[in-house]
Amino acid sequence: MTETVVLDTSVIIDGIFGRLLEGGEVKDVDVCVPYAVLDELQAQASRNVDVGFIGLDNLKKIRLLCESRGYRLFFYGPKPSFDDIRLAKKGRIDGMIRDVARELNGTLYTADYVLYLTAEAEGVKARHLRPEIKVTGLKFESYFDPDTLSVHLKEGVVPYAKKGRPGEFKLTQIGENPLTREELLEMEKEIHEASRVSKNAFLEMKMSGASVIQLGSYRIAVARPPFSDGLEITIVRPIVKLSLEDYHLSARLMDRLTNKAEGIIIAGPPGSGKSTLAASIADYYMRQGKIVKTLESPRDLQVSPAVTQYGPLEGEFEKTSEILLLVRPDYTIYDEVRKTSDFSIFSDMRLAGVGMVGVVHASGPVDAVQRFMGRVELGMIPHIIDTVIFVRAGRIESVLDLSLVVRTPTGMMEEDLARPLVEVRDFETNRLMYEIYTFGEENIIVPISAAEKEPKKATGIEKMAIEKISQVVTRYDPDAEVELLSGDKALVRVDKGAIPRIIGRGGETISRIEETLGIRIEVKPRQGDGSDVKRGRRRRR
Repeated sequence: MTETVVLDTSVIIDGIFGRLLEGGEVKDVDVCVPYAVLDELQAQASRNVDVGFIGLDNLKKIRLLCESRGYRLFFYGPKPSFDDIRLAKKGRIDGMIRDVARELNGTLYTADYVLYLTAEAEGVKARHLRPEIKVTGLKFESYFDPDTLSVHLKEGVVPYAKKGRPGEFKLTQIGENPLTREELLEMEKEIHEASRVSKNAFLEMKMSGASVIQLGSYRIAVARPPFSDGLEITIVRPIVKLSLEDYHLSARLMDRLTNKAEGIIIAGPPGSGKSTLAASIADYYMRQGKIVKTLESPRDLQVSPAVTQYGPLEGEFEKTSEILLLVRPDYTIYDEVRKTSDFSIFSDMRLAGVGMVGVVHASGPVDAVQRFMGRVELGMIPHIIDTVIFVRAGRIESVLDLSLVVRTPTGMMEEDLARPLVEVRDFETNRLMYEIYTFGEENIIVPISAAEKEPKKATGIEKMAIEKISQVVTRYDPDAEVELLSGDKALVRVDKGAIPRIIGRGGETISRIEETLGIRIEVKPRQGDGSDVKRGRRRRR
């Protein structure tokens, strides 16, 4: 007697029923595919959801197998409405599938344990098929060797891989023949099946035409038309795991990371080893007895199991940060800080007192700081970031220290131009590298060269001006020192006792000298002859 078998979406997508037919484990059957199943797969494929394409491809294989064995395959049941498909995750489609099985007095084949239990509770004959899915030895793994960072697979193109070590990778052809769409679909199917059953797998992102899966240590990005011009699979994995000690940091930097640094930015170009260093710092803090969490999407940092890795909660890191503040971590690793919302979350958590380590893409050390400008008030930046570590080719190339001071920017002479500015110094040498301050309505980063910090040599015209001023002021103090501050201002340092004479009663003498020479003069006591801050200036009339 021929048995009627009713299929649900799970046994089609997972390929279980196709394997049973192919292996001869199912014989003399009429195969019913409810229209609810067909339309749901079509709706998923229309939205560029990967499982929709996989399901339709598997259904085509089932039809061919049935034809070759002389089994009848037919479609039956009501067509689902838009609301039915929209509520598929709530069980609406499953209910329609059970109704078809009851009406035909058939046996429902499903890999969904909940659907199996529900069917039995209703008195519908059902068979639960456990998926036999590989989670290791997947086809794409054959492209990897110990030196492979990433594999790039695209339909119609020979496979390529990046091989080498951080910062020194080379794109290498690893196959002779272009990949077909069918080969890529088979790999994609394996990946999706493994991601559904593996404990170490996460579907990090799912959009129309693209999905990102973290499968163990592999980060897998799948792109489909119309988002891409062809089916493409990119698989990336870390090839290096280091401890912080492997970086041979100076004692000064180790002390900074251990005792003082709580707003750390790890910057560098893509593939330079930023995440590897971030994972090393996370494990180091864990060994120091700190509570460490991570914010990642995808969750691909190679950290100790004691470090909990968080993704976006309901698609938003803002909600994750709210939970994190309740968890009270000592340090949080944010991989990576890219969008404006990421910078806002990083800043909020740092100002809340959580130690933060952020990973930022940047072509240079100070570029990482510049990415905070415009998103955070200038004066708040040193309170959020105190240390910038720039990584290139897997090595720490430079470390910057940030601090907030109030003074006149380098190169400006007028003391009334003093303002709050951020000093960016080389951490190891304490050499001033950049100044960040507001100029007009813009926040600017000014590089400070060694030449700007050294006294400028006077030009011929400036020497003549200094000589002319000296001829006048040496009448009051033979040892007077003259420094030209700008084209219309000079600084004169004289003996403390000579200041009243050079100023004159009511500032008359200094005014007369200024009118004669055509230049403004500021008078100060010589260094070592009174306070360096004390001034003798003419009174304003």
